[in-house]
Amino acid sequence: MDITEKKEGESDNSSKDLNNNNINNELTDSDSKEAEERQARELKAGLHPLKHKFVFWYTRRTPGVRTQTSYEDNIKKIVDFSTVEGFWVCYCHLARPSTLPSPTDLHLFKEGIRPLWEDSANCNGGKWIIRFKKVVSGRFWEDLVLALVGDQLDYGDNVCGAVLSIRFNEDILSVWNRNASDHQAVMALRDSIKRHLKLPHSYVMEYKPHDASLRDNSSYRNTWLRG
Repeated sequence: MDITEKKEGESDNSSKDLNNNNINNELTDSDSKEAEERQARELKAGLHPLKHKFVFWYTRRTPGVRTQTSYEDNIKKIVDFSTVEGFWVCYCHLARPSTLPSPTDLHLFKEGIRPLWEDSANCNGGKWIIRFKKVVSGRFWEDLVLALVGDQLDYGDNVCGAVLSIRFNEDILSVWNRNASDHQAVMALRDSIKRHLKLPHSYVMEYKPHDASLRDNSSYRNTWLRG
């Protein structure tokens, strides 16, 4: 074990980190208790509870406007659900991707996580990106939604949500995760996405950390190609 001399002020920082960890643990315990209570109520009502509660969001982007303020103002919550039955009621009433105008973003995120790079659950993470021809994007989006809602993706607790971006010449699917520096989790998520979407070998998956998106103010440019 390496023992290094503490620099002045390190003790205070360690105490702050410890306090932050304690707060995060308390929040996690509270969230888990609420989820257990919710699932118990839903089971009692004869419903089939999901592991997580989810929220669908919708963003109608303004072409040529890229400020973060305008983006946040345009994000609208559509509906939330926490059971299998609730999901199908919501999903059957959502517009199909082929009918959405361009540019539009449809987001599906776990409750408590906003579809923003700066959100505390997202800020240290990133996203896997797949580009599709518009004629097939709807099918792949549905498969991705089912995998996310059903908690079928590997390292599921590390997954924050998914986005379908409707653009002029293509549609883009992205899956957001919490920790861009956890190489094992990032690559396992890639393989899991490929498997559940039955992604043809001709498709290339790209990864981009959210801090890089913040620096260049772009979701899909300057990505890391990872196969």
